[in-house]
Amino acid sequence: MSEDRPAAPLEEIRQLYFKTTAATIERDFDRAIDLLKSMASVEERQRATVYMEGLAEMRKEWGRRRRR
Repeated sequence: MSEDRPAAPLEEIRQLYFKTTAATIERDFDRAIDLLKSMASVEERQRATVYMEGLAEMRKEWGRRRRR
């Protein structure tokens, strides 16, 4: 992937999944949702499911720790 070309939505969601931290999870999750909404096909959204579920789980776990 070149620096001057934006990543495909699925690739960007994948990158967010691997790079997110407790400090960035809210921003990254919101971005992933926006990317998911921009996907044209059901098939493409289905391929993103595993990453979205992972991000949702991290958000849930890290959010729980913050509230304690």
